[in-house]
Amino acid sequence: MPMIYGATCDLEKVVSRHLFVICPNNSGSAFLKKALATSRRTWNLAREGQHTFGFAGPSSFEEGLHRHWATDAESISVFTKGEFDWATTRRAWYFQAYSASSRAPIFVEKSPPFLLLVDQLVEHFKEARFLFVVRNPYAMVEGMIRKSGPLSLQAAAQHAINCLRYQRRNIEAWGDRGVFFSYETMCAEPERVEQLIHGLVPELSDLTLRQRLAVWEYDEELRNMNDQQIARLSKDALAEINEVFSRDRELLDYFQYPLM
Repeated sequence: MPMIYGATCDLEKVVSRHLFVICPNNSGSAFLKKALATSRRTWNLAREGQHTFGFAGPSSFEEGLHRHWATDAESISVFTKGEFDWATTRRAWYFQAYSASSRAPIFVEKSPPFLLLVDQLVEHFKEARFLFVVRNPYAMVEGMIRKSGPLSLQAAAQHAINCLRYQRRNIEAWGDRGVFFSYETMCAEPERVEQLIHGLVPELSDLTLRQRLAVWEYDEELRNMNDQQIARLSKDALAEINEVFSRDRELLDYFQYPLM
């Protein structure tokens, strides 16, 4: 399918709505973003917006916080107190975006640290809408440890808890602009999640989640990988993670994840 690039179109006139995937890292957002990019109704970026050339603000790579940008108050403040030039960023994003249709009305973006910045996205992007997503935090921690080298279990667990805390705030503050679902629900009931997204953004009538997509080392249909990831955690690892999780059990209860 031939692609059209924003550099050849006036996206300021074409785009009527912005859709942000608000999801912690290691939580299935890469598959969701790729599925959204198969719609003829969306404009998309080849990389996360925070890593796209021309992005004007702190990014997790540049700050040395890849995959662990919410481990503590200092890390979080890099983004919540950072200086962003959203007008410059929007121009850069629009220029580099791609779509199967020059008339696609929806611009899609996914950068995990933006979970901390929903209020800014509401303020600076026309008709901002949000997909609020979470995943079992034990699976999330396992993925972080496996892919982030020397990061400690407790740091990864604290990052997961802080992400849940901010996501709860997002849902409570901006629920009228978004829909909430879990990675687990997306895997088990993709058609129901499609209906949720379609209800939020009616233009996405051609969205399908039940399809084969290449994401990182995988090239397959959507599949819940929680069990195989959690099985990699030893009893000692689970005990260390639970030292963190047990202090904020109400967050796990809110998202219906049991303490293991």
